[in-house]
This record gives sequence, structure tokens and C-alpha cells, in this order.
Amino acid sequence: MSHMIRSRLSLSKFYTLAMSRNSRYLSTQSTTVNGVPKVEEAETVQVPPSPSEKLLVLGGNGFVGSHICKEALDHGMPVASLSRSGKPSINEPWASRVTWHQGNLFSPETFKDALDGVTSVISCVGGFGSNAVMYKINGTANMNAIRAAAEKGVKRFVYISAADFGVVNYLLQGYYKGKRAAETELLTKFPYGGVILRPGFIYGTRQVGSMKVPLGVIGSPLEMVFQYTKPLTQVPLVGPLFTPPVNVTAVAKVAVRAATDPVFPPGIVDVHGILRYSGQKKK
Repeated sequence: MSHMIRSRLSLSKFYTLAMSRNSRYLSTQSTTVNGVPKVEEAETVQVPPSPSEKLLVLGGNGFVGSHICKEALDHGMPVASLSRSGKPSINEPWASRVTWHQGNLFSPETFKDALDGVTSVISCVGGFGSNAVMYKINGTANMNAIRAAAEKGVKRFVYISAADFGVVNYLLQGYYKGKRAAETELLTKFPYGGVILRPGFIYGTRQVGSMKVPLGVIGSPLEMVFQYTKPLTQVPLVGPLFTPPVNVTAVAKVAVRAATDPVFPPGIVDVHGILRYSGQKKK
């Protein structure tokens, strides 16, 4: 009799485990890359942000950051931004609705106050230079921000990283090593609320002083061309160069969604996932 009871209990546990796993697969459909979860697709419910939520955008005065600030404001979310220069000279109505902070990510004491009351962070911090400089900007600065956010009890952290480009990774070793180091730190500190976006070439309209530069003139045609080069994507070193470009508005939309949607699965979202989440690519 005791043997039968144990068998029934085992079957019950197996059924429960199978159901929970199937439920997870239906909701996230994720895979892994080198042991790290890679988010392919998820079905989430769009709900207005809670009044108690507050978003901090690191580098909100830059190309991607400014679009993220606007996207979050359009969703009715309180938005703050942190950068070395503080308030930018952007003469647009949305800029006056952002709380601008000045701080240096290499000196945590200069920006910890900016994290007060923040529930989610999106980092757009990155840059180029020598390998040492690139590692410091893309890696160390973001790792400092991730650690400070974790200590402050921030719920979700979204990091705008970069897609692998094969041979380019070798030419810009400091850039990619820094990015990957920050990714590792994020998934360690935010195992349940860390999301990494890996877009390739980001195009759109960039504000440079009082001028608006239409980067879409380059990006849009490339997006069409890459749709017909899928066989080349499997060629080692060369293949990753054909990663399709993505509009900055799509990146901003997915970043804000990942930062505010409590059921958005943690992990890595590649360019194809970004296009799906933003509605620019059919599932």
C-alpha cells in the first residue's frame, strides 16, 4: 500500500512539473546561448504603469536614450535621466518632462541619489575609442550602474548591448568584451529582472545640436537588402555582418516594455526578437 501511495505521489509530481514546464515554454519560448537564456518571443499583457513606478534612463540625452525617454513618457511613466552632461540642449516639449541628473558612472557616489525611488533602469551607455577606453565605457561604467541599482532594490534593469558581428568583434575587442562583461554582471545581479537587447545597426532620426540627422536614409534600404541575404548569415565571420538593422523606435518600444512589464522574461533579446516584440516582424 505504501508503495502505491509513493507511486501516485511521484506521478502527481511528474504531472505538475510537466505542466509547469509546458506553461513556461508557451509563455516565453526561450532558448539558451552558452547557458544564458535567449528570449525569442513572449506574450504579455499591455497594462498602464503603476503610479509608484519610476524609470531612470542612463544616457537619456543620446540618440537611443532620447527615444526611450519619449516612449516611456508616452506611456505615462515618470522618467529621469542620468548622464555626465546632465540636462541637454534639446528644445522639444518632452525634454521638460524629464528629471535630468548629472553624474559619473565611474564615481558611484555622484549618482546614487538619482536611483532614489527608481523601480527600473534602462542603460544606453556605450562608446568607442582605444580597447582600454571601450572596455571601461561599455563594461566598467555599466557594471557600476548595475551594482548600484541592485543595492538600491531596483526591480528591473534593461541593458542596450550589441549584436555579434563576427570579424568586427575582433577589430573592436574592447567594445565587445566590455559589453559582454556588463551582460554577465546584469544576469548575475538581476537573474529575474535583467533584460539584454542586442540590436545591430540602429537607424532613425538623431538630434545633433539644433539639427536632426535622418539616419533612416541609410538604415531603411539596408533592412530591405538583408531580407534577401539569409543564406549568407550562416557563413562564419561574414554571416553576422548581415544582421538586419532596426529602427530606433523599435528598440525604444521594446526597452520600455521590458522595463515596465513584470512578466517580460529575463534574458537576451536579439534583433529578430526586437522586431517581433515591436510588431515590425510577424511571428
